[in-house]
Amino acid sequence: MFNNPTGEDTNVESLVKSINNRISLEEGEVVKVSMIKKKRKKLYPNSALFSRWGDELSLEEQVEAEELFQKYGYNVFLSDRLPLNREIPDTRHPNCAKHQYPHDLPTISVVLIYLDEALSIIKRALRSIIDKTPQHLLKEIILVDDHSSNEDLMEKLDTYISFIHEKRPGLVKRVKHTEQLGLTQARLSGWKKAAGDVVAILDAHIEVHVEWAEPLLARIKEDRTLVLTPVFDNVQYDDLTVTGYSPAAHAFDWALWCMYESFRPEWYALKDETQPAKSPSIMGILVVDRLFFGEIGALDGGMKIYGGENVELAIRVWLCGGSVEVIPCSKIAHIERAHKPYLPDLKITMKRNALRVAEVWMDEYKHNVNIFWNLPLKDHGIDIGDVSERKKLR
Repeated sequence: MFNNPTGEDTNVESLVKSINNRISLEEGEVVKVSMIKKKRKKLYPNSALFSRWGDELSLEEQVEAEELFQKYGYNVFLSDRLPLNREIPDTRHPNCAKHQYPHDLPTISVVLIYLDEALSIIKRALRSIIDKTPQHLLKEIILVDDHSSNEDLMEKLDTYISFIHEKRPGLVKRVKHTEQLGLTQARLSGWKKAAGDVVAILDAHIEVHVEWAEPLLARIKEDRTLVLTPVFDNVQYDDLTVTGYSPAAHAFDWALWCMYESFRPEWYALKDETQPAKSPSIMGILVVDRLFFGEIGALDGGMKIYGGENVELAIRVWLCGGSVEVIPCSKIAHIERAHKPYLPDLKITMKRNALRVAEVWMDEYKHNVNIFWNLPLKDHGIDIGDVSERKKLR
């Protein structure tokens, strides 16, 4: 257990109002509180944050919660008041718990990428990874900051990392971009810094489930040419509860945007929902042999900000002798933000990146991407950057 490294006093009355019946005075210390729920006037009746949550908040607390929600896209007011080591439901298939994994698995470097994430969210991600990854397998955790402006992510985060290092010296490493480069470049920065046998590249607004790493590492030990993805559970952005999702393939449409689809019939014929399943693509979170990732060209550094880089990777892996799989017994709880931090409208970069992927990899099918985005088949006027090196890689 970690103790609270800040030494700050906790306002119990405020916590009671915010969380109703379970609060944390400090990490690991939970107090049961009984109280009568009193509905208050809602200052923001049309806010997505308050549609299901916050009936007991005072007017001042509602203002604070809404301001934080507009800044981050999820409920930071509540996150700041939840234990960092909170329990989340085990949503795996029951047979996953029966699996046995070798002790001598590859080591893993976990990369967490972020831009202006809430401090408590990053701390909870760190805590869950440390608590739920076997110590002999966890090589390091690499935090990649894509030029955040949030002051909490400076000295306060450094303080928490120093606290971790009291028990696990050097475990957490930091990479800070001097300008905003986008998700693809942040992922590449983390991979280049990594030293583990396997690299897991994750968002920072996650919590890992029990035994999340072992099934991934065991599968890569069997076949280093695999690119893997865990199954995502959804952390609701308003009340931060976890909704379990069933395993599904990650497909994509002609916008080159990912969606869930059924697995191939042969997986269902196995009648074993714990088995790995082939998938056309991934949705951004990926786990891969570190050296193999470099051998196949890692990620396309010419991508801008967000979108398309995951589909480009998947197409390349399948065409270059590897394959993509979903691992049902590995689960990660991921916050689906109400709004994202990079751009108000991500369609601009999604369109540009999709055209770049199509130009390199899709041959005569590339025109379908133009048609989807309602663009001329020739001379669409969008600068997709230099693709000569990616074509050489192909």
